[in-house]
Amino acid sequence: MTQAEREQENEKEKEQRGIKRPIAPPVIPEPLQEQIQSNFIVVLHPGSKTLRIGRATDTLPATVPHVIARRHKQTCQPRYEDGWLVREGLNKPESNEQRQNGLKMVDQAIWSKKMSNGVRRTPVSAEQARSYNRLIRPAGLDTSSRMKWTTTAHHPEHLVGEEALYVNPTDCYNVHWPISRGQLNVHGGAGGSLTAVLADLEAIWSHVIQKQLEIPLKDLKYYRCILLVPDIYNRHHIKELVNMLLLNMGFSAIVVHQESVCATFGSGLSSACVVDVGDQKTSLCCVEDGVSHRNSRLCLAYGGADVTRCFFWLLQRAGFPYRECQLSNRLDCILLQQLKETFCHLDQVLKHKIHKCIEDIVPTVTLFPLFLQDISGLQDHEFRTRFPESPALLYQVRLGDEKLQAPMALFYPTTFGIVGQKMTSLQHRSQGDPEDPHDEHYLLGTQSKQDQSSKASAERKSLPKPPGFEGELSSQGGDPSERGGGAHGQDVELGHSQNDCLMGGAEMEEPPSALLSRKTAMTQFEGKALGLDKAILHSIDCCASDETKRKMYSSILVVGGGLLFHRAQEFLQHRILNKMPPSFRRVVESVEVITRPKDMDPRLISWKGGAVLACLDTTQEMWIHQREWQRFGVRMLRERAAFVW
Repeated sequence: MTQAEREQENEKEKEQRGIKRPIAPPVIPEPLQEQIQSNFIVVLHPGSKTLRIGRATDTLPATVPHVIARRHKQTCQPRYEDGWLVREGLNKPESNEQRQNGLKMVDQAIWSKKMSNGVRRTPVSAEQARSYNRLIRPAGLDTSSRMKWTTTAHHPEHLVGEEALYVNPTDCYNVHWPISRGQLNVHGGAGGSLTAVLADLEAIWSHVIQKQLEIPLKDLKYYRCILLVPDIYNRHHIKELVNMLLLNMGFSAIVVHQESVCATFGSGLSSACVVDVGDQKTSLCCVEDGVSHRNSRLCLAYGGADVTRCFFWLLQRAGFPYRECQLSNRLDCILLQQLKETFCHLDQVLKHKIHKCIEDIVPTVTLFPLFLQDISGLQDHEFRTRFPESPALLYQVRLGDEKLQAPMALFYPTTFGIVGQKMTSLQHRSQGDPEDPHDEHYLLGTQSKQDQSSKASAERKSLPKPPGFEGELSSQGGDPSERGGGAHGQDVELGHSQNDCLMGGAEMEEPPSALLSRKTAMTQFEGKALGLDKAILHSIDCCASDETKRKMYSSILVVGGGLLFHRAQEFLQHRILNKMPPSFRRVVESVEVITRPKDMDPRLISWKGGAVLACLDTTQEMWIHQREWQRFGVRMLRERAAFVW
């Protein structure tokens, strides 16, 4: 009998005696290489205010307000509505003082600029506009605005998008925005549980796929999905979204990728510092050759909606003639958003077409360009309001520097008056997942032990050791510098290079005093409201090498809809040039701020990048199939995601 036959006999005997062999963990198979039709790939870019979704072959995505109205389950149920322009931290005792201080800094920046004739701008007092606007009364245009509330006579379980925006407040519906500041809108109020938020997202996305893309839900098993996620993401939330898309909605496969990288794909740039100014958050990240630098990621808790609210505050200071306007009123929020876009916007074509309640906002003079310093003084404008069950009205309003001051708040965010809130977010290290035991904590721990072992072995071989030295060395664990690089629990420090920013190892190895000091510094940093220009400089400064930093200064890509103001590109470029380190000012050939690559709408660039991603050969390796997800779960994201999970 051969050796192999004897071993087989022994194995059989062991099994018969009930001795089981150790079970090896299942191995994740290699990704399949197959031809995929792009028209069967759905690209999904969910935002705080807007959902953009379409086939990868579509020229433009379907753009839908990311909101849902759900019918009350009980007749006596109290009504609940997520705030749009209202947020926490606005009504603190220090809020008004902070606004005033921020406004002083804004005014100083405006008045310090010279016009083309060399003369400094003349300040325009809000009192000048207020004395005129207080006397204004609206003129009736029509007894009926011809606007109607969404019909709910057939008692639908839920309404999505524009229909949800125009649900009558007296109807028995709660209104929810399932994403807030780029993250799932989980809160303690009605409909704020993670399960409820995921159900809202599934209802919205399913509705749009059926109605806008005309894809029956039963056919999603033939389709694949590309999901765009924020650069600073919540791992548990991403896991739940993938679970929902693959198992609940029934897509056959999915690719998860970051918004910043997709923005570079959509703009055709190989490397860029991506600045995404959205409605409720502003994210920054340096991308090089399709890779997002983890240490450069930064998320600011303000965006276009905060500019709108600031503009409303300035309008009130100037005696805004529409005195019934309230931030808690959904239609008034739409009105204020449209006024901001009209009075400060570069191109009327870029306005959202969903806002029906103010169809004709017509200024009586040429619209005031945001950063054009040659125009000063007061200007008169007209706007019309059309609300359901109300007459159509025509208002006149006189405005001065308010149209400059509101967008400038992006560079002086204390003007927003937000107190006691976390204003800056960094990428936090994973807290671990029971489905993924071999995560980065495990890898860092094993790597640290291997480093210690190899270091000790090398020292034992190279040095003459006195008796007992080996035991002393092994008890100390080798050179302290090899213990995971001074372990930290966050990914981004406040240093000036990747070596300063990147953290490894385990927190328990860090001295308690150093750990406390670092956490205190992190908390203080995250409490600061960085201006947009300072945030860009910080993000670039966290890149690993000077060569990468030079690349980023030469290509600052601005996407999203929060900075669509006239001459914002030149203004931002000017501030970056003035504030960048002198050492780089000498070596960087030019600081270029790109706001409309290929003359594209900056709000669509990330979605377009997702469509480009669908056509790349390298995407074949990133698909996570439904059966793989069922078997391996979140491990698939670590194996297949194009970024470090």
